[in-house]
Amino acid sequence: MLASAFRAVARPAVSAARSSLRPATAARAFSVTARAQSGGPPPPQLYGTGAKPGTVPTDVEQATGLERLQLLGEMEGVSVFDDQPLDASRLGTKADPIKVLSYDTERLVGCTGFPVDSHDVLWFTLKKDKLGRCTECGSVYTLDFQGDEHADHHHGHH
Repeated sequence: MLASAFRAVARPAVSAARSSLRPATAARAFSVTARAQSGGPPPPQLYGTGAKPGTVPTDVEQATGLERLQLLGEMEGVSVFDDQPLDASRLGTKADPIKVLSYDTERLVGCTGFPVDSHDVLWFTLKKDKLGRCTECGSVYTLDFQGDEHADHHHGHH
């Protein structure tokens, strides 16, 4: 139940928060988008109920936005954000780049080199229809875009 609600709410919630939320550091590359769907169950409420007077609020009562979405997902056993390591079994090339799944037209990617952990994490933004290359090891990445072609028209990407 909650999984389908996440798909319905995650993209609009992320798009709204995306411009103000830029991670300074993270453990791995991750995606902050989910496929938007029409119909189905209503999206989860992204504002907590707050604490009862005279009490200290719990995380569930006070969490809002993406933090609440992630917390509700954890409670249901659903991973809201893709935090799995990228394919590091080979060096990506222009002819055979490493594909990075995304439901958005861009995604923050962290490369640790080939072989794995051969250099510090180098972060860069991978964009749809454009190859990305790690400036440290030269590995090439491409966005495997699975999102709605017209959902990001307000971002002004060309």
